[in-house]
Amino acid sequence: MKHLTLAIALGCAVLTAQAADKAPTAQQSKMTTCNKEAGDKKGDERKAFMKECLSSKGSAAAAESPANAACEKSAADKKLHGAAAKAHIKKCTADAASAPKA
Repeated sequence: MKHLTLAIALGCAVLTAQAADKAPTAQQSKMTTCNKEAGDKKGDERKAFMKECLSSKGSAAAAESPANAACEKSAADKKLHGAAAKAHIKKCTADAASAPKA
């Protein structure tokens, strides 16, 4: 019985360590990005925003691009929030994608 308990405990420890090493999935990254964009929205407004943000197709790919980080910083520097920040980031990312690569 002691060996069985020890084996179960070791198995749980190994599974926990493996779970901690995994990088966040694209959906988890998208959720983090949408939460940041939601800012101080509350109640039904936040629910509607999160639903739209999480269901949008381009957000996950845009969140992973290096240009998006620069665009988000630009929006923060300009103190843009909500729809204005989202529109700025979208345009900035699109402009960066269409710019000729050196």
